[in-house]
Amino acid sequence: MNLTRKEFLALTGMSVAGFADADWTVQKAAAADGLTQRASQLLQQYDQQGIHRTGTAVDLKSAHWLAAQVRGCGIQPALESFRLNRVDPRGCYLQIGARRMTGLPLFDAGFTDAQGIRGRLGMPGSAVEIGLIELPPNAEYGPNYKKMRQGAQRALVIVTKGSRAGLCPINAAYFTAPYGPPVLQVSSEESEWLKEQAGKNAEALLVAQVKRSTVRAFNVTARITGTNASLAPIVVMTPRSGWWQSLSERGGGLFIWLEIMRAVAASRPARTVVFIASSGHELGHLGLHHFLEKNQSLIKGARVWIHLGANIGAAIEPAHRMQTSSDEFEKLMLNALAAAGTKVDEIAPRTNEIFGEAGNIYRGGGQYLSLLGRNGLFHHPDDRWPQAVDVSALTRYAEAFVQIAGKLTQD
Repeated sequence: MNLTRKEFLALTGMSVAGFADADWTVQKAAAADGLTQRASQLLQQYDQQGIHRTGTAVDLKSAHWLAAQVRGCGIQPALESFRLNRVDPRGCYLQIGARRMTGLPLFDAGFTDAQGIRGRLGMPGSAVEIGLIELPPNAEYGPNYKKMRQGAQRALVIVTKGSRAGLCPINAAYFTAPYGPPVLQVSSEESEWLKEQAGKNAEALLVAQVKRSTVRAFNVTARITGTNASLAPIVVMTPRSGWWQSLSERGGGLFIWLEIMRAVAASRPARTVVFIASSGHELGHLGLHHFLEKNQSLIKGARVWIHLGANIGAAIEPAHRMQTSSDEFEKLMLNALAAAGTKVDEIAPRTNEIFGEAGNIYRGGGQYLSLLGRNGLFHHPDDRWPQAVDVSALTRYAEAFVQIAGKLTQD
């Protein structure tokens, strides 16, 4: 017996509207599954590449991998190179008596030769040769950070204090203009013992020996030309480098960057959209500085810079911060987040304390819309797949940003 669609619906007790709703629900679930699968695959690949430090072999491999992902979205990528004087640690340790602990020097401070610096270890403000300080991995944003590195000591030891015990390096915000004495960063696991030694001014040897290599690093860029050349373009930016694997720190931004690209490529955007994934994040945003030098008119000329910052979708102690340059962008972002079933934990005031690469745009007088967050594994070697990322949370943020970009490209 052949049934018409209307007869079939009558027999099953389903209305035409109900059938349509069910069909839409299935399609939405399938789309969500596809988003989750793409996120998981991308994050695993990024994690498996290795340590994403700027200008290294892994950084180069990762640039070519990301370029291939861009081509997979139907867009032609470009690898834009910039030079840097890479720091390669050699002998880097603190020795007190028979105990030696390895560390990582600050990349924007002074260094030592193989003989290092000998002297008494003590707390800040005391008359010793080697000072001991405890700082978080985002210390470069602290108001007294630069001053505390310019004291009378011949060298400094920084115990890096993250949410988890370990070595969580501080970004080299002054990489192109280093200053101050040699500084060795060590794991927070050494904190109590070092404080005891500092309390009795123990004799110590600090070695922060490095090799410098002139190399090239690469930003990955792409461009989707809009249908209306009279409209100001949009820029979508995210960093792609870091101290370790940096999975939840950088992976979420890279995933959303590609999802925006995929959606814009499938539409007919009125505005041109420029994409940049920059290397050099941990070195004072070196890659972004290079890009801005070549594209100075974009800073103020873009309709808005969409900044996909650190720790989006982090699973360990997450908290997300929204930064926008206007009420218009704040409202747009809040509405999109709500529609995607997610939110932010903090709305930043519009002051000079704008974090990440959005701060470069703020200081240049441009318009920005930014998301970044806290992360219990920030700058930690355990920021790895799978425990570091909440894929479900990440995909909801991706849905929100695809909606934001879709609106901005057409208005």
